Amino acid sequence: MFLKSDSVTLRKTNKQDIDFVCSLEAMEENSKYIIPWSKEKHEKALANTDVLHLIVEDRKRSQPVGYLIIAGLENPDLSIELVRITINEKGKGYGKESFNLIKDWVFTKFQAHRLWLDVKVNNVRAYKLYQKQGFVVEGTLRDCLKTEHGFESLHIMSILKNEYEELTKEGTCCSTSLMS
Repeated sequence: MFLKSDSVTLRKTNKQDIDFVCSLEAMEENSKYIIPWSKEKHEKALANTDVLHLIVEDRKRSQPVGYLIIAGLENPDLSIELVRITINEKGKGYGKESFNLIKDWVFTKFQAHRLWLDVKVNNVRAYKLYQKQGFVVEGTLRDCLKTEHGFESLHIMSILKNEYEELTKEGTCCSTSLMS
């Protein structure tokens, strides 16, 4: 186990989990918001010391409900990227809880200065979650992804450690106590 809260456990992904991860990425409701990786790319990420690949489990059922990937663990500028968070069972709070856990870990345990991500402009659900979590838009990469439906744009969003600390202190941003 890597991190846990009352409702979810985050544990390191192992090779046996990759089929589950790839099946989540292949689901239409997920694939339209991400760029699916090959099984080989996920396996390489498991061995990469700059990447943390985690499975999200429902703590009560001990069942996987999603996964997340962060990168930049070796970044000398202390800037961590949330590469991906994908949850199977939407609307049950797993994504929000997992996001809170990893954000807390990034700033309080890992001591990063910045957490950033990109989100497709049409992914309104994720965009609103990130805004509620204190992320701000740094810019938009216009028509940067060529897809079968044309071109898509990405918002680059981030939160800095001092912003996270201020929001946590004010209680205006969701926070989760870690049980690591």
